[in-house]
Formats: sequence, C-alpha cells, structure tokens
Amino acid sequence: MKNVLITGASRGIGAECAGMFARKGYHVIINYNSSQTAADDLCRKLTGNGLSAETIKADVSNPEQVRDMFHNIEMLCGGVDVLVNNAGIAQTKLFTDITDDEWNRMISVNLSSAFYCCRSALPYMIRQKYGRIINISSMWGQVGGSCEVHYSAAKAGVIGLTKALAMEEGLSGITVNCIAPGVIKTDMTSHLTDEDLSELKNETPTGTIGTPSDIARAVLFLADEGSSFITGQVLGVNGGFTV
Repeated sequence: MKNVLITGASRGIGAECAGMFARKGYHVIINYNSSQTAADDLCRKLTGNGLSAETIKADVSNPEQVRDMFHNIEMLCGGVDVLVNNAGIAQTKLFTDITDDEWNRMISVNLSSAFYCCRSALPYMIRQKYGRIINISSMWGQVGGSCEVHYSAAKAGVIGLTKALAMEEGLSGITVNCIAPGVIKTDMTSHLTDEDLSELKNETPTGTIGTPSDIARAVLFLADEGSSFITGQVLGVNGGFTV
C-alpha cells in the first residue's frame, strides 16, 4: 500500500483528495495545522468506511515542524510515496497596502512549505527510485491576478519549483507536476458574492465554477502509474478561464 501525504487536507481540495486517494487503496496521511476537529472528523469518516488514514499536525511553513512530521511518518509507516503540496492561503488586497508580514506569510505558506516538504520527501523517494510530487498552484500563478500580487507571486514560484525539480529528479524515477486550479468553490472563494460568482461563470467557457472534486481527480491522475511519462507539467483545471 502506497502512502500519500496531503498538506492542508482538513477541508476543501485537500479533503477531497484524501477521500479519493483512500478509495483508491492508498494509506492517506491528513496534514493539518489548526483545523484538528475537521481533520479528525475526516479521518474517522474514512477509517469508519474501512479505508486507511491517519492525521498528523504540522505547520508546513515551519521547516523544523516539517522535518519532524516526515521523521514521524517514516517511523510509523515507512515514508511518503506521493506528496501533494496543497496547503495554502489567499488574500485580496491592493499591492500598495500589502504589509511585510502579509507578504512573508503568503510566501511562507504557499511557496516555502512546498520547498520544505519536497526537501524532506525526496531522500526516501530517491532511495526507492520512485515518487510522485504534485504541487497545487493557481491560474493566477500563470497569468497574474489584480489585487492578489503576493498570492500570484507565490503561486508562480510553485510553478518554477515544479519545473526545475522535475528536471533534477527525473532519473530517480520521481515525477513532479503542478495543477493550476481556476475558480473553485471552497472556503477561499466564500467571500465572493453571488454577483461575483455569476460574473466569473460568464467569463468561464464551460459556464461553471469548479469543485474540489475537479482538482482531486486531476491530482489522482498525476499520481497514477499511467502518468509516469508526465513530469514538469502545469495542468490547468479552470474550465477554460485561461488558455
């Protein structure tokens, strides 16, 4: 049974990924930082259905906590075969109003966390000559979003990390890919009004807003054995919002 670690997996896209991986026969490690109740509820739901899952607490923007998390995983179940760097935050704010603390937190949570987790996951993956790393970016990391400069910059960094790391680790049997979601109905978009959502639907060629399941299915595809010849790629799951 392969182990998959999903960061920020207590709700939204991460929780949907956890469910899909568990139903495919993976042992799912649900990472959370502050949302313990949601993470525990998800874990109980999965294990109650005879699936394999456990929770682990760590602030993935903190390198020491990431090291401890991976050490504990290796002690408990042997290592991470599939890493999904999903943890992230968002903020809408004029560029000239972004504070130093807001900039640093955005970069730490959305970009540095992926670096820390990849760094800790790779030794095990390299030893076994196998690994799948899937990073969650954003379409705004591809094209830039007004009033989301710090978010766009961090998510663009995730794309750069993905491409460079894929070049470096290909001969070790490790693929590194990236998903760039469009507008997805999660907590991150809960601040949008019905008018905002209607406008976004009109701008999307499919005429719909995406769901966590749309992203989770793409993540599962990139983790599958059938995608072993795909690496360094950015898969836009956005209904055609950006092409």
